[in-house]
Amino acid sequence: MPGFNPTPAQAELVEARPQRQTSHPMAFHTYILRCRDGTYYVGRTDDLERRIAEHQSAAFQGYTSRRLPAVFLWAQDFQTRDEAFAAERKLKGWSRAKKEAMMAGDWILVSELARSASPQGASTSSA
Repeated sequence: MPGFNPTPAQAELVEARPQRQTSHPMAFHTYILRCRDGTYYVGRTDDLERRIAEHQSAAFQGYTSRRLPAVFLWAQDFQTRDEAFAAERKLKGWSRAKKEAMMAGDWILVSELARSASPQGASTSSA
């Protein structure tokens, strides 16, 4: 089986862990946190540091406020809010294994997991 070669956009996603890819000063961010119970939270923001602090302080009652502490694992910057939203939606549809492969930079496994998704194209989600 030929190796998976990530597109330039995919290659930008992963370099080190925990990650924060910064490409421009005014950015929108999609990010992943690991909650106390081991689940992953995927979100987006225009101020990553503020938003992480809000999660940690339980400033808003929601998913992470009941699962603190939440550990920052990964983030990607985008030029537009729409791009960050699209990335968030895509990641929320991915399985836990696919998210972990992406964060580890294992694009071969990401590709394999994409092919093993259900016939409708939806993957099971465990986070």
